[in-house]
Amino acid sequence: LTPLLIEEIKWIIITSENADEVFKRLEEAGIDPVLFGLTDKDFQVLARNFAQIRQKLQETNSLINKKKKYYEDSGNTQ
Repeated sequence: LTPLLIEEIKWIIITSENADEVFKRLEEAGIDPVLFGLTDKDFQVLARNFAQIRQKLQETNSLINKKKKYYEDSGNTQ
């Protein structure tokens, strides 16, 4: 299996209080600011969704490992 290449994402929290400062800093760094907005409640939903995905991946990996062990221990190849 090919390992996943996980790239780091930089999150910037923009509020009504810091929006002007954040946009100015990004523009000074030569970055064109683009917003993908979430409310605090939507961010919580996103976090729960990722937790469910992680749980399902762990369950799937566990099942794969059990099947692999079964076939390796019994000498079966299919």
